[in-house]
Amino acid sequence: MSVVNFLAHIGAGVRERTASFGHAIRTLAVMLANVSVWATRTRLVVQQIHFLGNYSLVIMVVSAAFIGAVLGLQGYYALSRFGAAQAVGLMVALSLVRELAPVVVAILFAGRAGTAITAEIGLMKAGEQLAAMEMMGVDPMNRVFAPRFWAGGFVTPLLTALFALVGVYGGYAVSVLWLGVDDAAYWSLMNSGVDVSSDIMQGLLKSVVFGLAVSFIAVYEGAMAHPTPEGVAQATTRTVVKSALLVLALDFVLTAVMFS
Repeated sequence: MSVVNFLAHIGAGVRERTASFGHAIRTLAVMLANVSVWATRTRLVVQQIHFLGNYSLVIMVVSAAFIGAVLGLQGYYALSRFGAAQAVGLMVALSLVRELAPVVVAILFAGRAGTAITAEIGLMKAGEQLAAMEMMGVDPMNRVFAPRFWAGGFVTPLLTALFALVGVYGGYAVSVLWLGVDDAAYWSLMNSGVDVSSDIMQGLLKSVVFGLAVSFIAVYEGAMAHPTPEGVAQATTRTVVKSALLVLALDFVLTAVMFS
């Protein structure tokens, strides 16, 4: 391959990536501007909230219980070296509400509900249902894309709150009921050390951003999937990978802004 052909190949790749990124940003802007779907398509949004919430509920609860138990166990052994084992409840709560609950919920949501959104939209595209909607004068953005996008942003903070609550009780079961940490110290230190505005609300704000990001990737990958079984399968894989990477990147940015 000559130098000219090599440079042309690189330029074509950069141009294609830039065009894809621009199209994604424009699609995201349209979805964000289409907030009126809550009023015009209320039934569809509620259906998606119910679907996505139930689809992710079991894995969230089970994961939260085990993660909280592990935090309680590891926190007890780490803090007991410094004579601060009674503060294990505070450590479990802060770890969950600030970081673990929003991040883990978003990644699990991408793997469980996000892939379902991508597969559903991808199959609709493969079956030419989206094209049929456009021919009948129905905008797929209002009928298919926006309800799933906003429902994901609404469901994730609810799942995050539930995740943190179950995780705290998982840590309680291990540290108090098993390892013998004082019951009153577990709850009192947690109550005095966790701030509603700087800890809980900022954690929920993270979960909203993560939920909208994961929902957008799931919807966009489904809409852009090749209308073949292999194309839909590849789109679902891309949803999980891109969502996990984006959530971790956004977590760093939001943490740096919120707790700077």
